[in-house]
Amino acid sequence: MHYTQNDAPLYEAMKNLRQNRVVPFDVPGHKGGRGNEELTEFLGVNCLKADVNSMKPLDNLCHPVSVIKEAQELAALAFGAAASFFIVNGTTGSVQAMIMSSTKEGDKIIMPRNVHRSAINALVVNGAKPVYVNPGVNNRLGIPLGMSVKDVEKAIQENPDAKAVLINNPTYYGVCSDLKSIVDLAHRHGMMALVDEAHGTHLYFGKDMPLNAMAAGADMAAVSMHKSGGSLTQSSILLLGPSVNEAYVRQVINLTQTTSASYLLMSSLDIARKNLALNGASIFEKATKYAQYARDEINSIGGYYAFGPELIDGDAFFDFDRTKLSVNTLDTGLAGIEVYDLLRDQYNIQIEFGDLGNILAYISAGDRALEIERLISALAEIKRRYGKDKSGLFDHEYINPIVSLSPKDAFFSEKEKMDLEKCDGKICGEFVMCYPPGIPILAPGEKITGEIISYIQYAKEKGCFLTGTQDMEVGSLQIVKE
Repeated sequence: MHYTQNDAPLYEAMKNLRQNRVVPFDVPGHKGGRGNEELTEFLGVNCLKADVNSMKPLDNLCHPVSVIKEAQELAALAFGAAASFFIVNGTTGSVQAMIMSSTKEGDKIIMPRNVHRSAINALVVNGAKPVYVNPGVNNRLGIPLGMSVKDVEKAIQENPDAKAVLINNPTYYGVCSDLKSIVDLAHRHGMMALVDEAHGTHLYFGKDMPLNAMAAGADMAAVSMHKSGGSLTQSSILLLGPSVNEAYVRQVINLTQTTSASYLLMSSLDIARKNLALNGASIFEKATKYAQYARDEINSIGGYYAFGPELIDGDAFFDFDRTKLSVNTLDTGLAGIEVYDLLRDQYNIQIEFGDLGNILAYISAGDRALEIERLISALAEIKRRYGKDKSGLFDHEYINPIVSLSPKDAFFSEKEKMDLEKCDGKICGEFVMCYPPGIPILAPGEKITGEIISYIQYAKEKGCFLTGTQDMEVGSLQIVKE
């Protein structure tokens, strides 16, 4: 059968199954919701009836041969990829599949240090060694940017045996590196180009967007469909270029991905891909207009800086994702996390995250003009009611790491617990990060400095949600035993 982007093979198979009224003597045990009335009432009977197990008419994600295979092929076509995989354990699963498909124990991989924790987690599991490229930093915003091509070239020259280069496209804040130049540079030196596009689904469907990974010729890209793509939370797609061994990547995915893949998640990927292929241009045009309107209005308030394409410099800030509403708050005298908390607690507005200097409001076609206006007016009122002198605020988000051990060696080493303030000069044996955005302040194997300790203490004081440590209060760290 010949499918087009108007079709959704897995979704259609799910609808057929429901019409056939199959008698379920398989898992899940709630049997279409009949076995758990409270859950059915909460989620709805249609949801519970769609929560089914792999079976002949519905294919199997571990070894797809029919409707899942067809749905993945349609997704690959929609994204301009040679192949695609549906991932049901988030873009964490996609990122880790990329790294574990291209490196093994002892191999080097070049990556920016402002990667999501999922990338460094992959190194803990498979034993590859990171070669970190420190991202550019915008001093006014204090945020890490993209990678400079010159810095990547230097890392490649110093590590010609590296197997791959990983690029963020875009960063959480919307900053893009010179993706095409970095991909070409990696390929000229026989390295794979891997792209974390957790925040870039729309780059494939919107008009006048920054370059996407497949168009740049990357080997693999991890795409967070549940973020800007409209699928259910935890669903993701891994895209492959033509030179990648699809069968081997499937085997690597199956090392860690569940054998009981959720059909709610998979069918949402199929339906979301169809929607993006047919309507993506108009969806993201609307989101871009909303974001630009909000930027202009927020900048007119004063104190806030909703930054955008005016910061493009052709280097570490090569391009900007105009759907992102990233706002620096420091001139109001408030840390980003303080504005985040005020919006949530006083105004019932939930934004994506607040860090020490910035907030991010995620804008999509699901937003409405009234809600954009409500956010703008709330920010104006917060400045008026809570704004203060900016002295004493931490003015940067990124501290260059000192790597002493590989993430795997440090994570699995013999460790001891030590009070945070006494850890100066020690090697960290665990992660410390604010979540979101999930970029580690410390990763296993990195040296703990007085500056990092001060940063962690300040983040705690301001109310950042710190994660990754055994100590849930982050009053102590697990350090590598000397």
